[in-house]
Amino acid sequence: MITLAPIVIEGHTFNAVTVLLPKTTLLTISSDKGYIMCGALDVGLLNDKLADRQIIAGRAVGVRTIEQLLEAPLESVTLEAEKRGIFKGTIGKDALLKML
Repeated sequence: MITLAPIVIEGHTFNAVTVLLPKTTLLTISSDKGYIMCGALDVGLLNDKLADRQIIAGRAVGVRTIEQLLEAPLESVTLEAEKRGIFKGTIGKDALLKML
């Protein structure tokens, strides 16, 4: 099952996607410029193999719901995210606001 729902943070709307998979759930919340995601995101791949795409993204681990993803500190972020002031430890919803 796939669920898409709008999330409003400080008056800004983001897209939250939940994908129920066998034994895990894939979670992502995105703006037009970037996204945060659960532990399935491979930040190393984005920084190394896909660096030319300049992807703004962050990863939180141990989250099981969209609400947890919003409140979790990011475990890793892309180099492009760092350029926007998003660093390891930034809370998910704060990172999203820097992706506007």
